[in-house]
Amino acid sequence: MKYKVVHVTRYVYTDLVTLCHNQAHLTPRETKRQKCIRCKIDVNPAPAIVQPWLNAFGNTTTYFSIEQPHRELSLVAESEVEVSKEPLSPDPQRQTWEETAERLAGSEFCAENDPLTLLYRWNRLPFSDAVRDYAYPSFKPRRPQFDAVLELTQRIYADFEYDPTATTISTTPIEILDRRRGVCQDFAQLQIACLRSLGLLARYVSGYLVTKPPPGKPRLVGADATHAWVSVFFPDWGWIDFDPTNNRLADSNYVTLAWGRDYGDVSPVRGVFIGGGAHRMTVSVDVVPSEN
Repeated sequence: MKYKVVHVTRYVYTDLVTLCHNQAHLTPRETKRQKCIRCKIDVNPAPAIVQPWLNAFGNTTTYFSIEQPHRELSLVAESEVEVSKEPLSPDPQRQTWEETAERLAGSEFCAENDPLTLLYRWNRLPFSDAVRDYAYPSFKPRRPQFDAVLELTQRIYADFEYDPTATTISTTPIEILDRRRGVCQDFAQLQIACLRSLGLLARYVSGYLVTKPPPGKPRLVGADATHAWVSVFFPDWGWIDFDPTNNRLADSNYVTLAWGRDYGDVSPVRGVFIGGGAHRMTVSVDVVPSEN
């Protein structure tokens, strides 16, 4: 399936910004089930420096610096992506989660050249007895890893309420367990913390979930949004993506932007600026199937 993606981010400041340095993760990744046909990022005001580079996780990161005074900043990322369906093999269902954890604990093991930091706790993803205890009911002894991860995905979907007012980008999985509500970012980071606390390799994935209007209703331009889910490593198979927010496996309706340890590694736009006073940010995303 081919998609055209338009991702618009705008900042409006109450005072002049005299200088800003930023980095963006807005270029879709190349994966074994996804091809980025093209991607163009327009920045206004025109930046003095634009430099794309690959970070430690293989994400295309676009650095840009604006060195002229401005009260507004806009980024428009236009991409064309092709995503294919990838049928699951029965292999993942034969691997127990303990066997995977034992293999990952080997000092020479490396999962497809991904940093093993994806296996350990991180500042946004602290481990705790509460996180591990929440995961344990799904990870009974000698249970196939795939079945255990799928059940954990289903439990997070059932146990937590989607509430965009309940959390911020700094909310931890421990706090999510207490509040029992949050957004896709929170549910993904909770599931990752659960998996890593058991010695399993999991990464945070940022991207888009294609939304479809009800029958007879038109698509609303700009109504789509960025999304987050979890990718879990199976040693004899590879990575499989699970979406705890929607209780499903990722399919051709998911477009991958970037992945890393947590949200901080893959935030669409982040940076520092001088001046500006108060500011307001708006984001508009449109993902449209393409016939070409």
